[in-house]
Amino acid sequence: MENKSLDYFIFGKAHLFYICNVAYNNVKGTHLNWSKRLHIIDGIAQGILYLHNYSWLCVVHRDLKASNILLDSEMNPKISDFGMARIFCSNVKESNTTRIVGTHGYIPPEYAFHGICSIKSDVFSYGVLTLEILSSKRTAQFYKYNGKLYNLISYAWQLWTEGKVGELIYSPPGNVHKEIERRIHVALLCVQESAEHRPDMERVVTMLNNKDVSLPKPTQPAYFHVNPSEEEVSSQSVTMTMSITLER
Repeated sequence: MENKSLDYFIFGKAHLFYICNVAYNNVKGTHLNWSKRLHIIDGIAQGILYLHNYSWLCVVHRDLKASNILLDSEMNPKISDFGMARIFCSNVKESNTTRIVGTHGYIPPEYAFHGICSIKSDVFSYGVLTLEILSSKRTAQFYKYNGKLYNLISYAWQLWTEGKVGELIYSPPGNVHKEIERRIHVALLCVQESAEHRPDMERVVTMLNNKDVSLPKPTQPAYFHVNPSEEEVSSQSVTMTMSITLER
């Protein structure tokens, strides 16, 4: 795609490794303004909704992340890399598996610990991805708050509950705080511990597009009590977005 992938824009070139010295055009290093960021968040939601509800077969991507979102010449997002996708028949929305695939930081707890894969797996990943787009922070790193280290989900939750979401938000030109805060609220609903408490993508799209729809209050998100090890803390400067396959 003309503008490569989303991670290049939200995390910056210092975090990326390029193969064969690939040359990029003049948008290299350009920060995404809020109009584009919100457009991308909404576009990704529409793409996942299509995969879940309107495709001939229900497709669960299982590896939604910034590097798998490609951007065309108009910065429209395109979901890519379906190598880990799982296909469901129209009347089946969940399955159990002993082979867990995905990327560290984007995998929901019911899938990581119990092998339960469903459309809510993608909803969780979408919530994480939305927080990354809004904050320009990586889910696989840890952030200090009140003397403790938190993963991105927990960090966002702490700031949201204390009315300090401004500390989470990346600040390019053209701030539109109400729209941003609404998307943070939706993202926190998407990363709930229990899959049952997460909205499906049809509901997510409705909440994003209709300001008159009231949003339920999210509860404490998944992985809130995960404490980083010394090795994880010391490796914060290292990119941690490798896809993993775990045998159970």
